[in-house]
Amino acid sequence: MTKDERFVILASSLGTVFEWYDFYLYGSLASIIGVQFFSDYPPATRDIFALLAFAAGFLVRPFGAIVFGRVGDIVGRKYTFLVTILIMGLSTFIVGLLPNAATIGIAAPIILIALRLLQGLALGGEYGGAATYVAEHAPMGKRGYYTSFIQTTATLGLFLSLLVILFTRTALGEPEFAKWGWRIPFLLSVFLLGISVWIRLRLNESPVFQKMKDEGKASKAPLTEAFANWSNAKIVILALVGGVMGQGVVWYTGQFYALFFLQSILKVDGYTANLLIAWSLLLGTAFFIVFGALSDKIGRKPIILSGCLIAALTFFPIFRMITTNANPALEKAIESTKVEVVADPKACGDLFNPVGTRVFTAPCDTARAYLAQQSVKYSTTYTAGSPVKVVVNGKDVAYTDAKTSNPQVLAAVQAAGYPKAGDAGIVKMSNPFDIFRPQVAAIIGLLFILVIYVTMVYGPIAAMLVELFPTRIRYTSMSLPYHIGNGWFGGLLPATAFAIVASTGDIYAGLWYPIIFASITAVVGFFFLPETKDVDITK
Repeated sequence: MTKDERFVILASSLGTVFEWYDFYLYGSLASIIGVQFFSDYPPATRDIFALLAFAAGFLVRPFGAIVFGRVGDIVGRKYTFLVTILIMGLSTFIVGLLPNAATIGIAAPIILIALRLLQGLALGGEYGGAATYVAEHAPMGKRGYYTSFIQTTATLGLFLSLLVILFTRTALGEPEFAKWGWRIPFLLSVFLLGISVWIRLRLNESPVFQKMKDEGKASKAPLTEAFANWSNAKIVILALVGGVMGQGVVWYTGQFYALFFLQSILKVDGYTANLLIAWSLLLGTAFFIVFGALSDKIGRKPIILSGCLIAALTFFPIFRMITTNANPALEKAIESTKVEVVADPKACGDLFNPVGTRVFTAPCDTARAYLAQQSVKYSTTYTAGSPVKVVVNGKDVAYTDAKTSNPQVLAAVQAAGYPKAGDAGIVKMSNPFDIFRPQVAAIIGLLFILVIYVTMVYGPIAAMLVELFPTRIRYTSMSLPYHIGNGWFGGLLPATAFAIVASTGDIYAGLWYPIIFASITAVVGFFFLPETKDVDITK
């Protein structure tokens, strides 16, 4: 690797790390931001709104891919991803200054969501530009290795955001952090923005793109060539269904859903949950480069599809083992305590509520929603004409129709074995290096396995996407399937998975979401997706 090639990778990777840092801050602080900006809603609805505001940034990423992909294929790679980082950095900085709902009312969540949309648009253009830029500098036979450094940036950005959050939390204490200290990580992004812009201004245009432009072969209508031409459009579809869709759900399960599962379902405190994820990322990040380099030797498909298949087969046992170690009392209660909601079938509705806009008023629905919020596994028994009642191990419990508090039910399930908040058995780390106790080490090991799955599916994906499409429409073509797979299938995973948990009463039921989509990718990719490692990308 030459000095110039190292600088290209460093500049592209550092800028992208900072951009992912900006994007992930919100995801890591979703529960606190929910309290700040959605305070007019009940806690369960507030949490879903916070997750959906997070998902809003993912939903617009494909549109950012179209807008900035077109600019990148017409104007150039360098200037396009310079613009994207400016939009991302400024949007994040403004979140740190934004007054909360208690101060400016409904304007606060509206502005917050608008900023999230700007972040999503910017990120939609960022990744394709960075990956294409690095790949077009890489020598033949090294593209998987070179682009794998870009693949580390998403995890490193998350890791950096977690470190800043943990340091700020520790320095201020939890009450002050929740009150105003959460703004500090957002405000610090302005310094990262300055460094990123300075570095990227020193870059030259991609030699492959510049040569094509000098020869007058650049596309004048990249959107038409990429998506209106079936020969290219079918490759876009195959790249999505047979590659990126499964990669997206495996990635977001291993990093984001694991974090939310620890906090919202297993009731692990935020400090400990973030530390556990941070250690797993620290241990696993180098494997992006390992699998990227390995894909130069054995191909992109075997690694990506194996990661999807193994993840689909093992998500259930891994998450059950995480429960065993993180909250053993909860696991024991789930196995030994039988909780039923008995009601007339006509009085019960469907609890599936991924967008958080439905308001449950029927006692049957509020009872089930309350139990799900407390991570209680329940079943529903339908008896015609029966009033709503909660039965814990065969004993009827007086049920008060309350959406947010039900002390009789809570006392009954806790007496049957369900742990109280802050139970001594729930994993808790006293400091960042409190990792050698068996309970903590076991959880980090399990999370590390999930990160290995992430590195398998994500390490080679940039090289594969670059190699699937011709230079003149590469930025546009590769960006759209990437951001639909990661932005839509991945970004919607936390809110949808939690809605599945709430509607079924099973804390593991949300895992069916990534398992189904990862399995589809493994099958479609195996039969239809071409291998690309030996493709000449200069054409």
